[in-house]
Amino acid sequence: MAISLDTIDQSTLEKLVEANSVRGANVIAQAGGWGVVIQYGMTERVLAVRRGNVRIWPKLETLVAFLRRIGIARFQVDATGYDATAKPLRARVDASERMRQAHEAAAYEKWFREQVQESLDDPRPNVLHATVQKQMAEKKAALRKRIAASGAES
Repeated sequence: MAISLDTIDQSTLEKLVEANSVRGANVIAQAGGWGVVIQYGMTERVLAVRRGNVRIWPKLETLVAFLRRIGIARFQVDATGYDATAKPLRARVDASERMRQAHEAAAYEKWFREQVQESLDDPRPNVLHATVQKQMAEKKAALRKRIAASGAES
């Protein structure tokens, strides 16, 4: 889709449609599916997903349903790049990154739950918040005193 490198996200598109600011849409075929260029004002923008990648629909009918659902019933179709033998691009480029983050999040949650349970199971008596605040204030004061003394010696 070489028409424009500028993109627009779905949320912005929905607001433009609601404000009757969209003057047209071009559905463009490309390897692996269909994309859409939205025209509003004197601007054309490619519809993209939140991360900025161009949004591609493997099936034209799915894209048509999407456009109708958000309020765009009239559009032009450019099938120049259509290739019935091209396989749809199912795997997203960032899929491995999403999986890595999901595994990290699951590992962190497991660790956190274990820490909480360990704290709940700890037989030692609880320490009052006021006591902890007092102890920390004393430690901070002692540290400030040491820093001031070492600064004066230099």
